[in-house]
Amino acid sequence: MDEKETPSARSEYAVHTSKLCRVFGNLRAVEELDLRVESGTLYGFLGRNGAGKSTTIKMLTGILAPSSGSISLLGANPSNEAEAAEVRRRIGVVPEDLALFELLTGREYLDFVGTIYLLDDAVARERVDELFEVLIVGAEEMQLLLDYSHGMRKKLALAAALIGDPSLLFLDEPFEGVDAVSSRVMRDILVRFVDRGGTVFITSHVLDVIERLCTHVGIIDRGRLVYEAPLSSLAGRTLESVFIERVGDTDGMRGDLRWLREDGV
Repeated sequence: MDEKETPSARSEYAVHTSKLCRVFGNLRAVEELDLRVESGTLYGFLGRNGAGKSTTIKMLTGILAPSSGSISLLGANPSNEAEAAEVRRRIGVVPEDLALFELLTGREYLDFVGTIYLLDDAVARERVDELFEVLIVGAEEMQLLLDYSHGMRKKLALAAALIGDPSLLFLDEPFEGVDAVSSRVMRDILVRFVDRGGTVFITSHVLDVIERLCTHVGIIDRGRLVYEAPLSSLAGRTLESVFIERVGDTDGMRGDLRWLREDGV
């Protein structure tokens, strides 16, 4: 972090980290990460498998404690007990590993999440109705989560993240296992969320989704931020070309499969 950067400057960012680190034994999974995510943006956080994406998002959402460094969300310090409750109220999270209460129905689960956010019963009922109508299309309201497909679980998790009317969303691989139609609905919802002032921090392996959806992108490699810019600055280049340039080609996999070049194949 710039030594001249003030708390008021940090408050301009929805997500701000300074020298954020996470160590597992001898593995430095995240190394001195300085993130600057402006409010009102759709920020795509990219990296290869094991680059540190999920570890970062787990620290940002309080699932993992940082080994060192600092985090500011929506201008508040989530490690400060006095500010933590307000921060949690203003964020929504879709984790990579979904842990849903499988013996509840979809409606029961969303009703439960509504009570966590202290929503008025009438408000909660209205929001659950709208979420089923717009996002969780195709699910029977009384169907147990045990019987939900992976894609339906992802959509329900997004619905749960939205029901509290957050200011900031953290989405870890939200489109994984989601069909094309549902993916389009989810993208449209996220765009509208940002249009009304929200901020989205999203990880995905699908570069073309990030390129079409996001306004800004950051690339992490071996725990370090190696690229961060508005997508508008690509100037005709593809996100894939920038990604490969920054993280390198696939590890030791540049050889050819000889038999695929042989005659008669």
